[in-house]
Amino acid sequence: MVELANRRYNKPVIVGPTASGKTGLAIKLAKQYGGEVISADSRAIYKYADIGTAKPTPKEQDSVPHWGLDIVGPGERFTVYDFQQYALAKIKDIRKRGRIPFLVGGSGLYVDAVIYGYNFASCKKVNMPDRGRISNNFAVVGIATDKNELKTKISKRADSFFNNEIIAETELILKEYGANSQLAKSNIYPIISQYLQDKITLNEAKELSIKSDMALVKKQLTWFKRNPQITWLKLDEIEPYVGQIVG
Repeated sequence: MVELANRRYNKPVIVGPTASGKTGLAIKLAKQYGGEVISADSRAIYKYADIGTAKPTPKEQDSVPHWGLDIVGPGERFTVYDFQQYALAKIKDIRKRGRIPFLVGGSGLYVDAVIYGYNFASCKKVNMPDRGRISNNFAVVGIATDKNELKTKISKRADSFFNNEIIAETELILKEYGANSQLAKSNIYPIISQYLQDKITLNEAKELSIKSDMALVKKQLTWFKRNPQITWLKLDEIEPYVGQIVG
């Protein structure tokens, strides 16, 4: 177990790739420590995109307050800067109410924009500004995962994923946002769109979704592994570690 100094951190951040267990862990910790979850996911901000972006279920959202979901509707613009300002305001509000904000997600730039306080007006490369020092009592823990284990989880998720609900959701996304929208071209939606057009079979759609998710895992880990200030722990090690952070 990683030992911490006497300093206490009131802003825990949990990062990791898709299917690593971030959602379930964040909800468990938020319940245990009187917290609220702020999603740092660049796709979960979209309305109607529930299944395809693996948002917490309505039951999960009812169990603890969630923020960062369903922010943007069709035609609305929402930048990394917008998320930064949104998240910082939510963190301030949550702390003001005596609760703990858990920033949780797999979108690396969203997370970094908050914990490093990026000034986007001065960034020459908005996609990867230079990291400085983590500020304002943020402590970042990453979920250490085995890629083979992740692929097994992703494959199981794909088996249960393809049903009438995701098909209906894709049709709604295409209707509301348009086939050329950023959302319709991301996550599972372009794959389901091909299936709806009879360009691929259901099995081919499943295989493509697994391949797409594994590519996302690689992208996410590449981003996060560049950050030496993330403490990497296995899923079952994080709960006691967070106890040290917020205790």
